[in-house]
Amino acid sequence: MFAFDHIAIAAENLKDGVQYLEGSLGVTMAPGGEHVLMSTHNRLLGLLDGLYLEVIAINPDAPDPGRARWFDLDNFRGAPRITNWILRRDDLAGAIATLPISVGEPVALSRGDLRWQMAVPADGKLPYDNMAPALIEWEGDAHPANRLPPSGVRMTGFDIQHPEAEALQTLFSATTGPALQFQTGDARFTAHFDTANGPRSLS
Repeated sequence: MFAFDHIAIAAENLKDGVQYLEGSLGVTMAPGGEHVLMSTHNRLLGLLDGLYLEVIAINPDAPDPGRARWFDLDNFRGAPRITNWILRRDDLAGAIATLPISVGEPVALSRGDLRWQMAVPADGKLPYDNMAPALIEWEGDAHPANRLPPSGVRMTGFDIQHPEAEALQTLFSATTGPALQFQTGDARFTAHFDTANGPRSLS
């Protein structure tokens, strides 16, 4: 079974993404780090229930990675927005083998003492117009959510809207974590939160 791990908000530059997130939820994001293999960098927000949120962008100071970046960031344009949801499995290779869609091959990554594998498509694009989840397997007990400062923010629901939402629901509706809603319509993610400033939503 898949477990909800985190969501990613992409931005053309990290500063704009952080301003969007902090202004929307009324919080301060924690430092993140760099992903050397992908030439990206991020900032993080710890959520209740062992979840977290990342704002991610291409690192302009890093060299070309020589491969397509994850989350289709090479083709990202426009205002910061939710572009990906990331699900966790203990057996990433086994999960990939059983899915009827191609979500990529496991890539070993690390930052500090964090070690993980992530399924990354060769072209950076996930199925269903990038609306299929990215899959991750954390190695060991280290996990970003366990070390981030508490924000008091809880994600209460996550909406996946797509013309083929029914197919996504068939594959991923059993995911544990915040309530998932699959809706037929134009491709769009919406995350719902309880914050100190009341309910908030991000798309």
